[in-house]
Amino acid sequence: MSGILLDTHVLIWYANGSEDLSKSARKMITSALYHGEATLAAISLWEICMLNKKQRIILEMPTLEWIRQFVELTRIRILPITAQIAAESCDLPGDFHEDPSDRMITATARIHGLTLMTRDKRILSYGKHKYISVIKV
Repeated sequence: MSGILLDTHVLIWYANGSEDLSKSARKMITSALYHGEATLAAISLWEICMLNKKQRIILEMPTLEWIRQFVELTRIRILPITAQIAAESCDLPGDFHEDPSDRMITATARIHGLTLMTRDKRILSYGKHKYISVIKV
């Protein structure tokens, strides 16, 4: 599989039209969505729900409805947590931090051969060691 995997914050910024995303990053995501090459790790859906519950993001509708509408509108592919991804998240090579969501997202990108779009400094640093392909947004 080729394409991009959006980190959770990148998805939220894209959905909200945030200026945190550059025009080039937004264009890259839109193109990937159009060509069926944009994906999201299932754990990101959980993160969105938790962010909404903790009021770190405010959605204008129930979280599940927001997710359903976004997925239906964009046709982004959701990649499930498989046994292989779960195991990879525990055995990531090199030095990776302990955040379980970041580990699952990184493992998903590695297993599927995807480029992870993120602004997370720790993941970007990990990418410098060639353990994962990353694009800084």
